[in-house]
Amino acid sequence: MAVVQIDYEYIKTIKPPVNRRGVVGWLKENLFNGIFNSVLTIIFLAFIIKFVPPFLKWAFIDASWFSDGAGCKNGSGACWSVVTQNLRFVIFGFYPHELHWRPFTAMMILFALLFFSNNKKYWGKALGYGWLAGLVTMGVLMKGGILGLTPVDSMKWGGLPLTLLLSVFGLTAAYPLGVLLALGRGSHMPIIRYMSVAYIELIRGVPLISLLFMSSIIFPLFLPEGVTFNTILRAQVAIILFTAAYVAEVVRGGLQGMSKGQYEAADALGLNYVQTMRLIILPQALKIVIPPTVSVLVSAFKDTSLVVIIALYDFLLTSKTVIQNPEWMGFSTEMYLFVALMYFLGCFSMSNFSRKLERELDTDKRS
Repeated sequence: MAVVQIDYEYIKTIKPPVNRRGVVGWLKENLFNGIFNSVLTIIFLAFIIKFVPPFLKWAFIDASWFSDGAGCKNGSGACWSVVTQNLRFVIFGFYPHELHWRPFTAMMILFALLFFSNNKKYWGKALGYGWLAGLVTMGVLMKGGILGLTPVDSMKWGGLPLTLLLSVFGLTAAYPLGVLLALGRGSHMPIIRYMSVAYIELIRGVPLISLLFMSSIIFPLFLPEGVTFNTILRAQVAIILFTAAYVAEVVRGGLQGMSKGQYEAADALGLNYVQTMRLIILPQALKIVIPPTVSVLVSAFKDTSLVVIIALYDFLLTSKTVIQNPEWMGFSTEMYLFVALMYFLGCFSMSNFSRKLERELDTDKRS
């Protein structure tokens, strides 16, 4: 039998082929590889040349950053001073000025919890206890009245802390409720199934604004005299109930996507209904519906801005209040761009986390 000898020294001298297409070749292959793509490229370049330089000049070069309203009116660029000079009110609303450290600390606690939750290696009981302790601490800081903290009426809560609290508490409570509703809709017990279907279809059939109006105006009319609930709490409950109905339908889709063999395997192992759902069905179903679930949660995060209709000074309403001031009237574009940027960062962070979670759970290997 012949013995093949490999010349390793010769192999080391072999160099991989060099891509010599250069910039022109790359442009031709990717941007001008056909009549249609070439026309689109030219149109896009013309758009950039026409609009981007003037926008950069308006937004940065000629912009006013720290002047007063009169200084902005005399300028030719963007008036970012409407944001910088009113930032504390936009962020904290009517919360007492000398106590701004409390909502700021509460937000830092929330951001820290979100940071650790973004890393799978920190998932565990310790993180769960951390969330519980963190949420309680946030509530104590915002409300006060104990530990020597000055009490602050919840109607003075506003700005970004209120938006974050409504979002985080709302999404955290709506998700497990939505899972229970999805399980109830697929239940073999007629009463539970019909009640779940009635709730989901009723809530999904009305806009969130209607629920907010009912919770703020109609619901107090049915309470006994002298009994009342906080306006923020009523708005929070409305957001939770509304979001849970949409989460339920998304989770139901995941449950219906499970093969019958999974249930048969659970029966063969002697597992009861609770064990089957907790150990086999739900872990798989919830993983495959991560993208639509996050879409629902992103929509719910943006919908928290609707609380302005019941006079809650969330982040959007404090921003609108600033531009209604005669000194800053006419600079709504800059303020709304700032608000849009903040909402974009929140929504993008949630979407980015969902993609990371999909990769870690290996639900979409193509991502």
